[in-house]
Amino acid sequence: MGSHKGGEKITGTVGGSGAGLPSAGTARPDDYRNEHSFGNKAGRLVWRICWLFLFRPTPPRLFAGWRRMLLRCFGAKIGRAYFHPSVVVWAPWLLRAGNSVYVDAAVHLYNVYGASIADRVVVSREALLCGASHDYRDPLMPLTGGLITIGPDTWICARAFIGPGVTVGAGAVVGACAVAMKDVPPWSVVAGNPAVVIKKRPRF
Repeated sequence: MGSHKGGEKITGTVGGSGAGLPSAGTARPDDYRNEHSFGNKAGRLVWRICWLFLFRPTPPRLFAGWRRMLLRCFGAKIGRAYFHPSVVVWAPWLLRAGNSVYVDAAVHLYNVYGASIADRVVVSREALLCGASHDYRDPLMPLTGGLITIGPDTWICARAFIGPGVTVGAGAVVGACAVAMKDVPPWSVVAGNPAVVIKKRPRF
């Protein structure tokens, strides 16, 4: 239902000098072109309905296997991972997750260009993995983004923001409310906006 290029930041093809496109200063919000295919839109609509009636109402501490099954039915490649029923997954077919993964309440996986989560990862409540943005230099603001990669033994703390194309290295910790717009070094602890390394994490 969709595809992405691992690790690459991708820019949409809407902008540029194509004939008939509005120039800077004349573009309006309704000039924006949604680049997603009909299949992508239809798949997300069906998934949203399934999420609303079959995924979201399930008890948090029960039916974890049921929620994994629903995600797999929509193409997710996941191991023994726990997803809270309030987790929002934009496109399950662009999600990869390993074993011993815990994704807590109100986490938003906006995986437009894919998200890959390795083994032994905790994503705490209200974290946002945001795989897409817009090119503000173009008056039509075409979609841009990249694959988000979360390495093994990592912790994405509450309300942390992981930006498009970012790789969080093995063993790293992204602190609460941190904004990670660049790759996070392995076995480091980052915090702040923008996120910077504040200490090293002991290896285990």
